[in-house]
Amino acid sequence: MKKLKLLLFACTAASSVSGQSSLPVYLDNTKPIEQRIEDALSRMTLEEKVAMCHAQSKFSSAGVARLGIPENWMSDGPHGVRPEVLWDEWNQAGWTNDSCIAFPALTCLAATWNPEMAARYGKAIGEEARYRNKNVLLGPGVNIYRTPLNGRNFEYMGEDPFLASQIVVPYVRGVQSNGVAACVKHFALNNQEAYRHEVNVEVSDRALHEIYLPAFKAAVTEGKAWAIMGAYNKYKGQHACHNQYLLVDVLRKMWHFDGVAVSDWGGVHDTREAIYNGLDMEFGSWTNGLTWGESNAYASYFLATPYLKLLKEGKASEKELDAKVRNILRLAFRTTMNANRPFGSFGTPEHALIGRQVAQEGIVLLKNSPATPKKEDFVLPIDFSKAKKIAVIGENAIKVMTVGGGSSSLKAKYEISPLEGIKKYAGNRAEVVFARGYVNDFLSKEGGMKHDGMVINDVVDTRPAEEITAEAVAAAKNADVVIFIGGLNKYDGQDCEGGDRKGLELPYGQDKVIAALAKANKNLAVVIISGNAVAMPWVNDAPAVVQAWYNGSEAGNALAAILTGEANPSGKLPFSFPVELKNNGAHALGQYPGDSAPAGYLNEKYSEDIFVGYRWLDKQKIKPLFPFGHGLSYTNFEYKNLKITDNGETVSVNFDLTNTGKREGSEASQVYVALPEMKIAMPVKQLKGFAKTRLSAGETRTVEIAIPKSQLSYWDESKNNFVTPTGTFEFLAGASSADLRLKGKLKF
Repeated sequence: MKKLKLLLFACTAASSVSGQSSLPVYLDNTKPIEQRIEDALSRMTLEEKVAMCHAQSKFSSAGVARLGIPENWMSDGPHGVRPEVLWDEWNQAGWTNDSCIAFPALTCLAATWNPEMAARYGKAIGEEARYRNKNVLLGPGVNIYRTPLNGRNFEYMGEDPFLASQIVVPYVRGVQSNGVAACVKHFALNNQEAYRHEVNVEVSDRALHEIYLPAFKAAVTEGKAWAIMGAYNKYKGQHACHNQYLLVDVLRKMWHFDGVAVSDWGGVHDTREAIYNGLDMEFGSWTNGLTWGESNAYASYFLATPYLKLLKEGKASEKELDAKVRNILRLAFRTTMNANRPFGSFGTPEHALIGRQVAQEGIVLLKNSPATPKKEDFVLPIDFSKAKKIAVIGENAIKVMTVGGGSSSLKAKYEISPLEGIKKYAGNRAEVVFARGYVNDFLSKEGGMKHDGMVINDVVDTRPAEEITAEAVAAAKNADVVIFIGGLNKYDGQDCEGGDRKGLELPYGQDKVIAALAKANKNLAVVIISGNAVAMPWVNDAPAVVQAWYNGSEAGNALAAILTGEANPSGKLPFSFPVELKNNGAHALGQYPGDSAPAGYLNEKYSEDIFVGYRWLDKQKIKPLFPFGHGLSYTNFEYKNLKITDNGETVSVNFDLTNTGKREGSEASQVYVALPEMKIAMPVKQLKGFAKTRLSAGETRTVEIAIPKSQLSYWDESKNNFVTPTGTFEFLAGASSADLRLKGKLKF
């Protein structure tokens, strides 16, 4: 009914000027947007302007009905379009036509190392949002993977700012090609969920600009993102949702962002800071903006009645208000009031196929060693001429993964479990048996996995752990191949918004189960489903290890395609796997998750500075469990003939890549650069280019990677800008951050 009213208002506004020679400028799509903005702004009352600056429901904000300017409707992403919820509650509205295609989590997208897949992903999810008449998709997330305990890492794009930058730009462009704004989040320094509303981040300007901001900058300056969302945490003692340095100095002045800055839900804490420090729209629910208090209290928000009162009393000027409304109107003219906006599509087989392709390209083969002394005796891919009985073991083989995890929880049209996928691919070639192996005690306590009070995945098992493990071992002894499918899940304390993990180890006694399975059957493949690195004390006993992710609707089909060899794995890790937690810089230096500060709030000092992920491991000369950029294939690739050319504005890195194996495969080749020695501390090397190349068996192709010289820079705190040094640069090309096959130098 509300949408119908808006259409009627729009028609009324248009018909009211039918006697004139033309429409009002703001309704005329042929006029420049900036001219339309000023015309619409001049017609609005003070009350209408203020109303546009804050939520009117859980996921919407007001338009101007009498002028035919539509409301703004937002939806959580970034892995699918969230189901409709009640006006003022998180509970689902009970619609029967809002079941989406669940796409793989962004860790998987980053693991494809393929910007083309990011473009397809963005376009598809944008089509789903457009069909549901959303004009803002709350995603993607590009916060840096600083600690493997961060409960929200699965929503982000890894530990390296260059990789995240290259993946986020096509995602944003793809979403916005549908007339839907991509709202890049969470700006900035939201690198932990522990104390996320209170923690104040202390970080050097250099680390901020070299590590934590580049992906946001790329989304804004290259992707031309139309929206950005502030973070919950503080920086320089101010909350990020109304932070002078982040939202004004950096976002508006340095990057010339002309989109809309929205708060995270309940992330606003002060009216005056919200007025003057760059925020445009305040969202949340209930009185405190988050979880409790008076229902439908949107008029009490910081940018609602309190703001209007200051304006009417002359204690605030309309200058700042008009700037906010201009940004909001610009959003409307780019989305809901764009006459050329496509109609989108929803829940389609085409979207499911894109999700599956992303999942297959993102799954990472971490280890694949012969199970016996015979060099050709690999567990993976499964050889159905030998494997007539397959034992699939582990709760994650049957557990729903599209639900849970916080705001990215979805109501998926369907979800293929790993067990279903393996059975489908095995067909009549092999018998597939299942054993539980371990039990998530949360399920037993809750009576099954629930959503809105309904059990959607009744996998409760109340048997003693010893009995469940014994059953799994017995199944393993009688099988030709054993596939353990475990890892983390999307409950509190694991991969979930609002809290961090307690440690690096696998939960629910999985390490003991895997060790027992390795003793029972040498043909063991371990599949870890997670959005974070985990410890693997059993890694030497498992011939094959696969890193899967939360891969959405087509998760089981994608995993089975990799395990059976229908698809050749080509994913590479977007973050390092440390052997133990102390190998991570944030934990080695002891500040995480924060210390009490003199001002009374929690203070988290990023003492590792720019040395995040592989940069820290390189500096400390620590060998990781699996390095950044690592990922194996069922074929092999050879690198030869490195050539480095100075082309003025860019450096061209060329080499010959040969598929030396017997089957087609894709390789994500990586180029790292070591900057000249300087007085300030520098990483041993940094990722500055990559390319994914598909090669037939025996094929050789010359790979060319162009690196802009602007990428060969560092943040000079004395100049408050990036500076490119002169001297001798070393270029290293290879298969991962720890497997660099070619080296060359260039001086300029």
